[in-house]
Amino acid sequence: MPSPTPERSPELRKIIHVDMDAFFAAVEQRDRPELRGLPVIVGGDPNGRGVVATCSYEARRFGIRSAMSAAKARSLCPQAIFVRPRMEAYREASRQVMAILRSYTPLVEPLSLDEAFLDVTAVTANGTLAGEIAREILDRIHQETGLTASAGVSYNKLLAKLASD
Repeated sequence: MPSPTPERSPELRKIIHVDMDAFFAAVEQRDRPELRGLPVIVGGDPNGRGVVATCSYEARRFGIRSAMSAAKARSLCPQAIFVRPRMEAYREASRQVMAILRSYTPLVEPLSLDEAFLDVTAVTANGTLAGEIAREILDRIHQETGLTASAGVSYNKLLAKLASD
């Protein structure tokens, strides 16, 4: 009999890392359709000492990154739209996402509002592939919240996190 593939091996843990894509900016674009497709920066005042908390993918094309000074971000992308953070909106979106994750396994380890590890080893004991679970999770997140996420699957947290990038 052939040996089982690593994905189907019963002794290996199956870990999924889920990471929301440009989370704060994505929530802003979801909630304010007029911001969709535009370079959105969530963070502090570009005329003061503010920093970028996150930005949309449209803003990232200009080289803008989290933790960059808002003034530097403005110089890289003068047409960017700066939005002050709405933490309650992000917490609510996070609660929705975490509820989806917990519907697959109680073994959810949130790292922040926008990312978590899931241990789906027991869930895959019936032969379901962890990769199939990850794809289903991403689909549900999009359908139920209007947001997108990335996922990585491996037998340990480090590799799952690297895979989600």
